[in-house]
Amino acid sequence: MGIQKITRMALLTAIALTIFVAEAQLPAPVPIYGVKLGLANIVTVWAVFLLGPLEAAMILLARVLLGSLVTGQMMALLYSLGGGALCLCAMIPLSRVLTEKQMWACSVMGAVCHNIGQILVAIAITRTPALAVYLPVLLVSGVITGLFTGLCAQALTGRLRKLLRL
Repeated sequence: MGIQKITRMALLTAIALTIFVAEAQLPAPVPIYGVKLGLANIVTVWAVFLLGPLEAAMILLARVLLGSLVTGQMMALLYSLGGGALCLCAMIPLSRVLTEKQMWACSVMGAVCHNIGQILVAIAITRTPALAVYLPVLLVSGVITGLFTGLCAQALTGRLRKLLRL
C-alpha cells in the first residue's frame, strides 16, 4: 500500500470520525432509541465503491474504534462493530454488481444489515431474544437513513474524485 493510498484513507477516516462525533452531539432525529442518521456511513459506502473492500473495512474499523474512544461510548463499540461487519458483508458483494449510480441501493441494504447486526449483538449481550421485536422499527429507519446516506455518497462521488484525484 503506497503513501498516497494511506494518506487518502487517513483523510477519509478523519472525515468519517468528524461526522460521527458531530452527529453524536445532535439530538435524535426521532424519539426512538437507537435511531440516528448514520451520516459517517456516507464515507463507508463511498469507500466500498471507489477504494475497495479492504480499504473500506479499514476506514470503518478505525472510525468505530476512534469514535468509541472519543465519545466515551465503549458499549457502543460492540454494537458498531457487529453492525458494521454485517453491513460490509452485504455491501461488498453488492458493490460488484451495482454501479455508482446505484450506491443508494447498496447503502439501504448496508443500513438494514447494520441494524440486524446491532440487534444480534444486543440479543447476545443481554440474552434476551425478545429484543427482536424492536427489529421492524430499526429496519424501517434503516431503509430511510440508508437511502439518505446512499444518495449523499452518490452525489459526492464526482466531487471527491476530483479532491482525491481518483
